[in-house]
Amino acid sequence: MARPLRINVEGGWYHVMSRGIERRTIFLDDSYCAHFLDLLGEMTERFGVEVHAYVLMGNHYHLILRTPGANASQTMQWLNVSYSAWFNAKRERVGHVFQGRFRSTLIDGDGAWLLMASAYVHLNPVRVSALGLGKSANKAEALGLVKPDAGQVRERLRVLREHRWSSYRVYGNYAASPEWLVTRELLDRAGGRERYRRYVQSYVTRGMDPAEFTGFSERVALGSREFLDRARSWVRAVSLEQPDRSFLIRRVPFEKIVKTVEAVKGEAFADYRNRHGDWGLAMVLYLSRRRGGQTLAQIGELAGGMAYKTVFAQVKRFEAKLMADAPLRAITEQCLKKMSNVET
Repeated sequence: MARPLRINVEGGWYHVMSRGIERRTIFLDDSYCAHFLDLLGEMTERFGVEVHAYVLMGNHYHLILRTPGANASQTMQWLNVSYSAWFNAKRERVGHVFQGRFRSTLIDGDGAWLLMASAYVHLNPVRVSALGLGKSANKAEALGLVKPDAGQVRERLRVLREHRWSSYRVYGNYAASPEWLVTRELLDRAGGRERYRRYVQSYVTRGMDPAEFTGFSERVALGSREFLDRARSWVRAVSLEQPDRSFLIRRVPFEKIVKTVEAVKGEAFADYRNRHGDWGLAMVLYLSRRRGGQTLAQIGELAGGMAYKTVFAQVKRFEAKLMADAPLRAITEQCLKKMSNVET
């Protein structure tokens, strides 16, 4: 049997899912879920990926990821192997924990595709027959052929809001966010927290056509016609025998990133690196996260011995500043454009 095709894209958005072997339970109690979330946090530090949504569901999990480096396959292999080793040690067993390799769908970063993908992930706890949202009943409700009663809707909303191991609790403002979860992107696209909450809950109150979400688990890529055309060209560039090969934009060495920022600022990195309030260091860290391919710890070491948590915090503050500072955003885009022409 051919191995599942992987498209590793710099800045790519992915829906990722992995299921327990023979559909067995892989999250046996809260300690298993808590450890898996700890691994998600470590994963963001090791590989520089962003986790934008997650849900743990007993015998499987779903994630929405963005990969600033083209390393989705490497990242997910580490996550599943790490959890499997811990699971087997805890259970004093040997053998596979997950059913084959993870499944992933590359998602168009433009339009409403990401919002739909996050809704698909967050609605997992309520897409069950017991709540009247099995496939056939679900479609009938979405088409207006049946209408849920008030008690059924209340129970669905309760399950959605109270499922502990879902990032929806963070998005809905029902729980504090872990440090590593990125919510700004989806909330901005939805128009704020309240609008996002209403968007997801609308599927609970009106039902959802199963066909609307089919692509998030069954396709290699999902998006506009133009995006799918690009994805097909990426697929042709990947060998089935070498599914983990990166093939788009090459990584930029830290030294090249520093020189790019130095050229834009007109001064040396050593002169502004420790200057209080200067945006230069934060930009170097941000660009390294996006284009360098290093982990947060590696970036910190290259920047002069910074702790990875300090790097993470500076990058997040810089990203927030970019949203409100148009001149700084223009400078950042200028640097990215310069780096796109850098030979590595």
